[in-house]
Amino acid sequence: MINTLLFDFDGTLVDSEAVHYRCWERVLADYGIRYDQTTFCQRYAGRPTLASAEDMVRQHQLPASAQALAARKNTLFSELAQSSLPPLMAHAQLTLQQAHQAGFTLALVTGSTRDEVEPILQGYQLASLFSCIVCKDDVRNPKPHPEPYLLALEQLAVPARQGIAIEDTSTGSRSAKDAGLAVAAIPNCHTLVQDFSHVDRRFDDLQQFYLWLLQQK
Repeated sequence: MINTLLFDFDGTLVDSEAVHYRCWERVLADYGIRYDQTTFCQRYAGRPTLASAEDMVRQHQLPASAQALAARKNTLFSELAQSSLPPLMAHAQLTLQQAHQAGFTLALVTGSTRDEVEPILQGYQLASLFSCIVCKDDVRNPKPHPEPYLLALEQLAVPARQGIAIEDTSTGSRSAKDAGLAVAAIPNCHTLVQDFSHVDRRFDDLQQFYLWLLQQK
């Protein structure tokens, strides 16, 4: 029986892709490079920041290290998140509160840094709902490697068969699947074209997922 819900963050609980785009836009402007938002999000949504930076350096032959670009982008995101909270995804707050009150154990497993995540969790008063929060800072191998989900399961002392991951990208869902978890995919407008053939279930939004979950009891 499923008793543990492991949520992704960006694009699953919080509609932050536009904020990530704005940060990258400012970083890349120094090099005369501009993407439109749709093209950018379709290419980079769900990818680790450093992997995205490496791709940008390679593609545009930038005179900067990927590490420097990623650090600059992360700093900008943290600053923006503290001054202007990105909106939550549809039904995110309600679903988290309902699941917590129903006795499910909740975990957050994200490819974002703790500095990026904490201002948003605190701003919406969501941090206390999670028994475990695994950020990019906590692992050596971020998504799509299974390490983030394996670490969360270890910290929770829960076997994979009792959990389900909720993800919006192919990158994150593969991470969870390789950790032995069942996976529910909730693609957003930027990730609809990604490959989700490996997931167990696909939903339109978080509330549809939660109603299905209740039927499994």
